[in-house]
Amino acid sequence: MTITKGAETPPSRTARGVLTGVGHLGQAPSPASDGRRVFSLARRAWLHWLGCAGFALTLATTTGLGPHRVWGACAAAGYGTAAVLAARDPRAGSRAGAWAALLGAVLVPLVVLVVSGAAQSEVGVVERSGALLLHTGSPYLPHPAHTVDYDPYLPGMALFGLPRALFGDGPFTDARVWFCLAFLVCMFFAARRPAGGAGPAPVGAVALLAGFPAVALPLAVGGVDLPVLGLMCLSLALAGRGGSGTAAGVAMGAAAALKWTAWPLLPVGLVLLAVTAGRRTALRAALAALSVAAAAVVPVALADPHAFVEHVVLFPLGEGAVRSPATSPLPGRLLAVYVPGGAALATGALLAAALGVTVSLLIRPPRTVRAAADRLAVGLGLAICLIPATRFGYLVLPLVLAGWFRCTWKTGGSASEQRHHGAYDQSSRLDHRRVVRERPRLPDPPGRRAGLTTGPRDRLDALHRRV
Repeated sequence: MTITKGAETPPSRTARGVLTGVGHLGQAPSPASDGRRVFSLARRAWLHWLGCAGFALTLATTTGLGPHRVWGACAAAGYGTAAVLAARDPRAGSRAGAWAALLGAVLVPLVVLVVSGAAQSEVGVVERSGALLLHTGSPYLPHPAHTVDYDPYLPGMALFGLPRALFGDGPFTDARVWFCLAFLVCMFFAARRPAGGAGPAPVGAVALLAGFPAVALPLAVGGVDLPVLGLMCLSLALAGRGGSGTAAGVAMGAAAALKWTAWPLLPVGLVLLAVTAGRRTALRAALAALSVAAAAVVPVALADPHAFVEHVVLFPLGEGAVRSPATSPLPGRLLAVYVPGGAALATGALLAAALGVTVSLLIRPPRTVRAAADRLAVGLGLAICLIPATRFGYLVLPLVLAGWFRCTWKTGGSASEQRHHGAYDQSSRLDHRRVVRERPRLPDPPGRRAGLTTGPRDRLDALHRRV
């Protein structure tokens, strides 16, 4: 057996190349092609940031909400700077542009709004709920009379208001700061690559996501959906990495304790675990998830059942004593307003969509993290569109779920599949650098012993030595 190295020679496209594993069939993309693709995307990054700047500037000049106006002005400057950096140097400027966008669209407006005290109403609701939970054992007012008196979130959300209830007013006790930290930490650990997996660095991936307008805006003004979203992504990532299932179950339970929109995560994540890690692992995760959620929800629900139902069940469905301000013109809202009996129709359509997603999990269960995220995104998207009280901002949940794992989990698979693909890519790279030839060695002709090359056979041998 003779082993020769040919790192500079492209792999053979002949039958011999296919048989030795070096040919183009089943061949992984070469690092050079990946580099060209990344460079091509980097050359167009300035267009992305320019579009983000246009959106931020439009919002700043058209909205009547003070916090959103502040965000739009700051974000337009950050995105504009990112576009300039990306246009001047496509390679280095793309990374610098992402950090410029993060600084201008998240950090600066967040500091300005926290110092000035301007925030969305949700921030005040969560902070009041934390104080009520600390002093009365329930985060819900017993007799809400106005919209701001309602707390439509599950009891776990009140934990973000405890810092202000315990330590008083201050920039570090603002609920937005803890929303932001919880989301970023969860997404960082969700982006960590499993052993042998491919994907971008976690810090860069999280920075790029946080700088996107649909995420940067709620991070700065105080969107309560982002901690839920972070825990959902972390749960799917942990489920895809295998293990005992306990960590994934705890993350699912923590998400389910914050808001109803996280509950569709439980069947999707548990089915993924059952398919990839076994039924026993899925059962262990289910017990952990239900234990965490029940520990957060059941005591509060039993303390004041009437207040719990009024705040958490009737108000989000648009059936509370005060109508919900979530009135975006999505199908469920339009049915409830313009069609007689439309609220019942929208609720029936919502139940039918939930049943359809459940049946799809049984008939064709997701076998990869990406497939599970897609199934969850479809379910949440349908629910957001069909619920009578809804907002366009809720769509950030299915959008991020559908895109996040496509960027961070390159193979889209579970832990075992990630390791398989990593090993295959490594062996493919080694095959690019060596060719194993096994053939009988014939006696050298007289011309070759004299250092000469004569005839086609000698030229073929010389070609083999170069390969």
